Amino acid sequence: MRNKGITALLCAGLVSGTAILAGAVPASAAGPAASAKAGASAAEDVRERLERIPGMTVVSVVDREGYPYYTLTYAQPVDHRDPRRGTFTQRLTLWHKSTDRPTVFYTGGYTLPTGIASLTRLIDANQISVEHRYFADSRPAGPAGDDWSRMTIQQEASDEHRITQALRRIEKGKWLGTGGSKGGMTATFHERFYPQDLDAVVAFVAPNDAHNRDDSTYERFFRTVGTEECRDALNAVQREMLVRRERLLPKFEADAVKNGDTFEETLGTTDRAYEFAVLDQVWNFWQSDTVENCATVPDAKAVGDDELYEWSKQHGFSVYQDETLGTNGSGPYYRQAATQLGWADLKFKHLKDVRHHPDIYQPNSVLPAAMRGSYNNAAMADVDRWVTTRGERMMFIYGENDPWSAEKFTPSRHDSYRFVVPGANHGASIGKLPAEQQEQAISTIKRWAGVK
Repeated sequence: MRNKGITALLCAGLVSGTAILAGAVPASAAGPAASAKAGASAAEDVRERLERIPGMTVVSVVDREGYPYYTLTYAQPVDHRDPRRGTFTQRLTLWHKSTDRPTVFYTGGYTLPTGIASLTRLIDANQISVEHRYFADSRPAGPAGDDWSRMTIQQEASDEHRITQALRRIEKGKWLGTGGSKGGMTATFHERFYPQDLDAVVAFVAPNDAHNRDDSTYERFFRTVGTEECRDALNAVQREMLVRRERLLPKFEADAVKNGDTFEETLGTTDRAYEFAVLDQVWNFWQSDTVENCATVPDAKAVGDDELYEWSKQHGFSVYQDETLGTNGSGPYYRQAATQLGWADLKFKHLKDVRHHPDIYQPNSVLPAAMRGSYNNAAMADVDRWVTTRGERMMFIYGENDPWSAEKFTPSRHDSYRFVVPGANHGASIGKLPAEQQEQAISTIKRWAGVK
């Protein structure tokens, strides 16, 4: 249940991996002055063409590494099935280099991504970054913004389809979709529903919970990840945090007062919030830490309350509070998890006798009442089947020690691939693959992009 929306680690697979980054395009043989003049002229032309697209607004343009970086908004139907229900403005950016360069379509899956994807560096591409509907400023105004039934993977795929259609009039090269974590899922959904839009997709650490009721893959992951000694030590810390609940809960409550955290609208009580944070601890350790960090895990029964609590806060004890879980925070993600994306409902057998709230570990628990929903498996099952049987030119990168990588997409045999980075967490990247696999992945991406 890790709050994926508020960690920089989400995009680590996209903005790290410097070993795969390509160099910049050489300056024009005509000289720097002529090249700069030509670039300025091209930028003016692109801005004019953007402003001519119906529904597109150029909010601003700045220089980024010598190329224009446009901040844009685009009018989208609230409901693509019934455009009469009104529109909202979706935020996006365009980093433009040349109309004949490849274009990377970067879906963060949450708010508007601001980084440059490693895929963009690798193929020296233009980059379009998109904010997911119903996140931050890309949310309908008025009552439509509170109708969460229109925040679906199909509706977002349709948003991206319209953006692709609009901007392909300008960017004429190959288009590759990419994203990390939920962004990788979003790129995959786009490809499934509109397979003609993109020439290829490279998705990093994209979970695939196609069978939400079956969490045996996640359970097996936590029985086998790392070393037995590390697993036992982490489980002991997690259990001791609940065994000492009466002594540690006041520390948690004092931190909540200090930080201005409240829980009334979501988890309800500090006791529920504390237990939820403890349940997430081991998951978060493997998401963010590595086997090397196992050496820091304390002897749970031997250390004092302060040491146990402080170590936990630094290694996976993640607090879910009203301030970051509502409509303006990560709440939209949990709404999607509760209704379509699914979640890992772990059994926590080693904690059974020390839990107070046995049914708490699910996304509706951390949502305000108005945002809660019922789960429907149809969309994820459909995407899973399509990727496995019909997807073309798709690449999935996973981390061996990343819990989000436990349930993976299985690519088809149609020029599609899956790589698992040994020992990697949720920051898995192509640059961390073994040399032979890294070379294969890079050469495949460059072939898809039509670059040398």
